[in-house]
Amino acid sequence: MLRKVATITMLSLGLTACDNNEVGDVSLGLFTLKDIKIENLKDDIVTGVTCHIASVEADFSLADPSDSSISCRQTGDITADMIAKIDKSKSGEVVFRKSKSIFFKSMKVRRIYDSENQTLLYLSYTTKETEGSFKHSLSTVPLWETKAYSVSAEPK
Repeated sequence: MLRKVATITMLSLGLTACDNNEVGDVSLGLFTLKDIKIENLKDDIVTGVTCHIASVEADFSLADPSDSSISCRQTGDITADMIAKIDKSKSGEVVFRKSKSIFFKSMKVRRIYDSENQTLLYLSYTTKETEGSFKHSLSTVPLWETKAYSVSAEPK
């Protein structure tokens, strides 16, 4: 009976990990149950930005490794109206969240605006310390040559 419950639990965890934003799945080898999953993320407010997040997922494990990377690029128009709607505080705002463990570990992507350099920063990080550090990755999207770039705000 315990074996059936364990099997059902593992299968349901595997099914909940499926994501319709997945664009890549790379096996880390024949004798491992770990894969690198690559997902795309469209910013809901700044719709001209697309991020790609690569993270390690371990099938049949209760917790995925914390390692991940992020790369964001301009893939459409970015307007001043979009920038006006975002959180401009130093901590920015969470634009993506994904559970990485049943033990309260999650991966988040936070958008932060650097007004002096007119650049959007996307910070990917895990919320649980792993091997003495919090894993994180950063990508930037400059507003230069977009409809959101303000000549008057150019640094001197």
